[in-house]
Amino acid sequence: MQAVVIGAGIVGLTTGLALRRAGVEVTIYEHAPEIRAAGASLGLWANALAVFDELGIGDRIRAIGKPSAMYFHDPAGKRLDPPEFGVEDHQFVLVPRSELNDLLADAVGRENIRLGTGFAGYDEHPDHVTVRLTDGSSAAADVLIGADGTYSAVRAQLVPGSAAQEHAGHHAWRAVIPPSGIELSENRLLLGTHGTRGGYLLNYDGAVYWLVNQFNSPPLTGSRKQQALDRAAFLDKGILTDLIAATPDELILHNQIMLVPPLPRWVSERVVLAGDSAHAMSPHITAGATLGIEDAALLGRLLVPGGDVPEALAAYEASQLPRYADVARLSAAVEHAPTPEEFARTYAAFTHWMITQ
Repeated sequence: MQAVVIGAGIVGLTTGLALRRAGVEVTIYEHAPEIRAAGASLGLWANALAVFDELGIGDRIRAIGKPSAMYFHDPAGKRLDPPEFGVEDHQFVLVPRSELNDLLADAVGRENIRLGTGFAGYDEHPDHVTVRLTDGSSAAADVLIGADGTYSAVRAQLVPGSAAQEHAGHHAWRAVIPPSGIELSENRLLLGTHGTRGGYLLNYDGAVYWLVNQFNSPPLTGSRKQQALDRAAFLDKGILTDLIAATPDELILHNQIMLVPPLPRWVSERVVLAGDSAHAMSPHITAGATLGIEDAALLGRLLVPGGDVPEALAAYEASQLPRYADVARLSAAVEHAPTPEEFARTYAAFTHWMITQ
């Protein structure tokens, strides 16, 4: 069996690795000229780590990460610890995106990755799919996997009218800065007023990752640093504010949060979506990468040499569409929680569901 994967991000690379371990021949196409990662760090929950263990690279992933815990605090600094959820519901590993992508690219085999070659379209046939590429070439495969993210070109052809949409008023700011002399005794995630969330985490190498986001934000004014400071004022008058103030404006990443609308389908006979291309969601649940890694693992189990591709893709969709209906429901409960205490409880409920179901 031959597979083409579009996108060499975390989900595309993990999909390529899972398929290769299953005995499938894989070529990954990436429009960028190099393996790179947008953003700073990301959290991998227990279900993602279990996938990487299954793929034989779990120890290497943990070696570049830092064990962390997701406990929220209110603006007064009180820790919010819903008593009905255990320690395991809060634990994850924080990893740098760029190092994770490099590790995955090495595991897949860089000879199986074609950089600087984007996706132009596909033509589906009863027994194969022809993938057209931006350099004018084409590739024939048994299956095409679109792992090309929120703005997926594969999704645009598979499900017309499914362009990513703004999560109106939802913005996020974040940065990674080297050790700055600001002493951190613990990682802290904060729930504030005016729809704000934020916090800071210590990376394994001593650098600090901070983030701020706001639902229903008023129109933005000022520099990225000032925008972040304005939101931090609703969260904290101490360390978070100091970290933002110590960050050069050019290091601060700002995003208008974009969402992929619920899709009526993720597959055709020989084309399938995985990760953000199928279900890009709000980062307030900090689980988009972990959930996409689950997609990759399932595809690796279902798509096997000599197997029936349409049957495998139908089984994948039958599994994942109901699961993501649950993800959407639980994510909305977190977003619309009326108090910091309820936010912490619904968030713990989501992570408990995610790592146990």
